[in-house]
Amino acid sequence: MNAPVFEGPYLADILEQPAALLRAWEQLEDIPALRHFHADRIVLTGMGGSQFALYPLLLHLIEHGLPAILVETAELIHYQPALLNGRTLLIVVSQSGRSAEIVSLMKRCGPNVTVVGVTNDSSAPLAARADHKLFLNAGPESTVSCKTWVTTLLVLDWLGAILTGGDLQQKRTQLRTAPDAVAEYLADWRDHVEGWRGTVRGIQRIFVTGRGPSLATAQTGGLIIKESTRYAAEGMSCPALRHGPFESLGPQVLVLICEGEPRTAELNRSLARDVETTGATVVLLTSRSTILEMLPVQMLTLALAANLGCEAGRFEKATKVTDVE
Repeated sequence: MNAPVFEGPYLADILEQPAALLRAWEQLEDIPALRHFHADRIVLTGMGGSQFALYPLLLHLIEHGLPAILVETAELIHYQPALLNGRTLLIVVSQSGRSAEIVSLMKRCGPNVTVVGVTNDSSAPLAARADHKLFLNAGPESTVSCKTWVTTLLVLDWLGAILTGGDLQQKRTQLRTAPDAVAEYLADWRDHVEGWRGTVRGIQRIFVTGRGPSLATAQTGGLIIKESTRYAAEGMSCPALRHGPFESLGPQVLVLICEGEPRTAELNRSLARDVETTGATVVLLTSRSTILEMLPVQMLTLALAANLGCEAGRFEKATKVTDVE
C-alpha cells in the first residue's frame, strides 16, 4: 500500500497558487515612466528561480529589439559591475528582496541606475531602493518557491508589455486566465500525484529540459526537485541534453521534456523519441504556458517524497532566505 502524501506547508502553498495569482493580477498597474524607457542596456538579474523566471522576459525584450542581458546577481556584483551605470535599466527579481546578493547589489548600485524591483516583500531592501516597484502579493511562503514563482512569471509578463509598449488591457485580460487554469489543474492534484508515483518507481536521476520560454521551467524544475526531495535532478535546454548527458540515460533515469512553443516543438518531440530508445522514462509536458508547465513538476516532487515516505519541501540544511554570499 502506498504511503500517503504528507500534507504539510509546501502542499498548502502549492494549493494556494490560484489565489496568489489572482491577488497578483488584481494589483497590476501601469508604470508610465517605463513605457519606451530609453537605456543603453536593460540588465535582468536574480538568483536561483528568480533568475530563471526572468528568461521569458529576456526573450520578449530581445524580440522587440531592446538591448537586454540576463546576469546572475552574484556574477553581476563581483565580475560584471561595469554593466551598471546611468544608462542602465536594472530589473531585479527577488522573492524575499533581502537575500545576501540582492542586499549587496542594492548597496553597490549607484543612484544614477534606474532600478525596477520585483519582490514579495514591500519592507525589503530591494523595495526600499527600487525606483519602480512590482509586488507579487503571493503571501507568506514556507519553503520551496511555488506560488512566488508563478506570480513572478505573471508580473514579469506584465512588465514586458509595459516595456515594449504593448496593449495593457489586452495583456490584463490574457493574464486573468491564469488563476482559473491553475485552479482547474489543482482540483485533481491527488490524481496527478498518484499518476506520477507509478512513473517514478525505480528512478534515481531526473532531467528537466526545454527551449525558449520553457527553459525557465526546465531550470527551475531541476532546482525545486533537488530542493524539495533531494533527488539528483538537472534542468537544462533540450539540445544540451544531447551534448554529453545523453550518454548517462538508461532505465533509472526520468527525462521531462517541455514541448514548448510551435517553432521548436517538433525538435523537442524528436528528442523524446530518441530518449525512449535508451530505456529511460520520458514524459512530454505539452502546456505552452510557463505557469502551467510547472504544475506537473510540483506534482512530481510530491510523488517522489511520498514514495520515499517523507515530506516534500521540508528544509533540513537550507533556509528560505539565503543570507550569505
